[in-house]
Amino acid sequence: MRIGDLADGMTRGVEGIAAAVSETFMEPVVRLGVTGLSRAGKTVFITSLVANLLDRGRMPQLRAAASGAIVSAYLRPQPDNTVPRFDYEAHLAAMTGSEPHWPDSTRAVSELRLSLKVRPGGLGSIFGAVTGPRTIHVDIVDYPGEWLLDLALMDKDYAEWAADTLGRLDQRPGSEGFVAALGGVDPGAPFDEATAQMLAARFTEALNIAREAGFSDCTPGRFLLPGEMAGSPVLTFAPLPVPGGSTPRGSLWREMERRYEAYKREVVKPFFRDHFSRIDRQVVLVDALGAIHAGPRAVEDLRRAMTEILGAFRPGRNAWLTRFLMGKRVEKILFAATKADHLHHSQHARLTSIMQALMKDARRRADFAGAETAAMAIAALRATVEETREQRGESYDCVRGTLMSTGRQTALYPGELPEDPALLLEPARDGAEDWLDGDYQVMHFAPARLTLKPGEGPPHIRLDKAAEFLLGDRLR
Repeated sequence: MRIGDLADGMTRGVEGIAAAVSETFMEPVVRLGVTGLSRAGKTVFITSLVANLLDRGRMPQLRAAASGAIVSAYLRPQPDNTVPRFDYEAHLAAMTGSEPHWPDSTRAVSELRLSLKVRPGGLGSIFGAVTGPRTIHVDIVDYPGEWLLDLALMDKDYAEWAADTLGRLDQRPGSEGFVAALGGVDPGAPFDEATAQMLAARFTEALNIAREAGFSDCTPGRFLLPGEMAGSPVLTFAPLPVPGGSTPRGSLWREMERRYEAYKREVVKPFFRDHFSRIDRQVVLVDALGAIHAGPRAVEDLRRAMTEILGAFRPGRNAWLTRFLMGKRVEKILFAATKADHLHHSQHARLTSIMQALMKDARRRADFAGAETAAMAIAALRATVEETREQRGESYDCVRGTLMSTGRQTALYPGELPEDPALLLEPARDGAEDWLDGDYQVMHFAPARLTLKPGEGPPHIRLDKAAEFLLGDRLR
C-alpha cells in the first residue's frame, strides 16, 4: 500500500465519521450523483427535478410530497466551495422561457444543494411533535458519464485496455482514420511526440464519432471532455497493438503505457477520491431510444457500459477502491431511460422492460452484489402530446411536438418496440448489423411553451417515481 493511498483513505475515514456524527445530531445530508450516457439529458433532469421538488404539484408518486410531509423546499449554498455551482436558474429559464430551448450541457463537475423541511411520520412523528420539522439537505452532484466509465480502467493495465479497445474498432463507425494511422506505426520504434499527438488526435476523433453515432462506452472520458487538460501528455496516448518484438525503454509502446498509467493515477483516482466516493445515491440517465435507433451494435455497447458502471459500484472490486470507501457504499442506483415522451404511453412499459433486461444482464456479467438497483422509463421535461391517427384503416399512436430541425409541429409514429426485450438484446449480443423486423425512428423535439400554475413544476413523466426510489426513504 502506498503512503499516499493510506493517507487518502484515512482522510476519507475521518470525513465519513464526521458526516455520520453530523447526520445523527444535526441535519442529514444525502449526496445524489447524477450522470448520463451519450446525450441522455442530464442537465434537464437535474433542473426539472429541483423545480418539481420546490413546487410539488406534479409529484404524486413521491409519497412525502403527496402526504404533505414536505413542508417546504429551498436552495441553499452548497458545502463544497471549490466545485462550480450547477446553474439551475439559467437552465430553468432556458426550458420555461418565452422561447424555450434545451439548456447547454455541463462539461465538468457541478453541485447544487436543495434543502427540504420534512415533518416526520410513523414513530418519528412522536418526536416531531416536540421538535418540529427536520431539515434534510440533498446535495446534487452533476458529472459526465464518461468519467464514471473511466473507473473501469483502474482494473486494466495498458496492454489489456489496448487489446480490448482495438478489438471493438470494427464494430464502431468512424474508426477508419485511426486504424489507417496505426498501420503506418511501429509500436516498438523509438518514441516520437509528433507520432503520439497524431495517434491521439485520430483516436479522439474516432471516440467522438462513435458517441455521435449513439455508442455509450467511449473511454477514456477526458478525451471527449478535456477542459484545461487539452494537449497535455496525460491526454496524448492511444491504444497500440502488442509489438512483435521487444518494447525497449524509450519506445512508443512504453511511453503510451506510461501516459495511460498517469491518466489513471492523475485523472481517474482524483475524481473518485474527491467526488464519486462520497455519493450516497446515484442515477444513471440512458438514451436507450437513441441506442436502439443506432442499431444492434449500439445496444450491445450500451449493455457493456452498464456492466462497467455496475462494476464500478461493486463492493470489494479492488483494493484501492475499498481503501477509499472505508466501508461506505452507494445505497441505490437508478438506470433511467430518458425521452419517454418520444413514445406513446402504450410503449412505455416496453421501454422499461428493455431497460430492466439490460440491467439484469449487466448485473449478472458484473457479478454485482451491493446497492439496490432499479430501471424505469422517464421524461424529465415532457416535450410532446399524444394523439392517434388513422391511415388506410389502421390506427397509429403518435406523439406530436416541435421539431428541432425545422421548428414546425409534427406528429411522429416511431414504430413499436417489441414486447419481448430478447428480440432486441439477442441480435445485439450476436453482433447483428441491423434490425431484421423493426424500424425504430427517433426525432429531436424542442421543449414546448409552458404555462405553469402556482405550485406546479414543469411537466414530466415518472420523475416523481424516480424521486421516490432515490430519496423517498430519507424523507419519511
